[in-house]
Amino acid sequence: MKSFLYPKLNPPSFTWVRPDYGAEVTKVHEWIQSLTASTNPEKSKDADVVIVGVPLSRSSISPSGASDFPDAFRRAWKSFSTYNLDENMELSELTALDAGDVPMHVTDIRRCHDNIVEASTTLHQHFKSAKVCAIGGDHSITAMMVKGMKQAKPLEKIGILQFDTHFDLRDMSDNGPSNGTPMRNLIESGVVEGSNMYNIGLHGFFNTKELKTYADEQGVNYFTLRQARKKGIEETVESCLDELAAKVDTIYLTIDMDVLDIAYAPGVPASTPGGMTSAELLDGVLVAAKHPKVLAMDIVCLDPLKDTPALPTVKLGTHVFLTFLTGVMLR
Repeated sequence: MKSFLYPKLNPPSFTWVRPDYGAEVTKVHEWIQSLTASTNPEKSKDADVVIVGVPLSRSSISPSGASDFPDAFRRAWKSFSTYNLDENMELSELTALDAGDVPMHVTDIRRCHDNIVEASTTLHQHFKSAKVCAIGGDHSITAMMVKGMKQAKPLEKIGILQFDTHFDLRDMSDNGPSNGTPMRNLIESGVVEGSNMYNIGLHGFFNTKELKTYADEQGVNYFTLRQARKKGIEETVESCLDELAAKVDTIYLTIDMDVLDIAYAPGVPASTPGGMTSAELLDGVLVAAKHPKVLAMDIVCLDPLKDTPALPTVKLGTHVFLTFLTGVMLR
């Protein structure tokens, strides 16, 4: 069954059979509802959270099965309670809808990107007060989700808070709008100013000096993981948000799972040593989610096909999402 936002959204790749109406909801898979053609558009527009799967990984520089994460993400819901013990918070008090997946063309990446922009625009126009959460997919989807947000809210200035090992400022003339280019794509298209981008988590030997030079020329704000640890992850995120909030109307949070150390996240296309711990990322995401100007987010570059049988990376990605919602409730 097609969702009412068809043609740029298909039904979710995987759905759970929900309990009878009125039954107690204790697990995530019992709580999040699928958005279908039978959903009342007027009632649904007041949702607190809207999830959209963006299963694209053909635009990844590294071999990637990140297109499988939206499906794996939904399957992982059964392992999580809606109650967050750490914060004594019941997430099921929020209305969360699964809008399904953006349709992807088998070979035409440009068409895939155009579909993402159109879907993002539609979601932000219809769900004006919802937090739109995109589940990727590779990092190229971020530029398209933000472009869609800009089309829906043309008068608002958008800022980016990025957790990442990489600058993602590669020249698009080299290999097109890949997962290594989303921030440069947004700068060169005039959607987001370089000075309104804040990247936390860069480390090691995974960026060229040329990319740092471009970041400096464009005024991009970045903090290596070593700098963030010295100051404190939470304190670094808070200071970035304070600076961003003074300059922009809306903050988009993008979480590239390759910011994590390979020991914590084996299931990413470009896994690296020396990255964040799970606890550091979750702490940073919670701080970001509590900020009132953070109105959309994505989780990208998580490849279930590279994960170990216990699926630690898939579970961590799902935990990141639920932590974000916890922060939203704490506002």
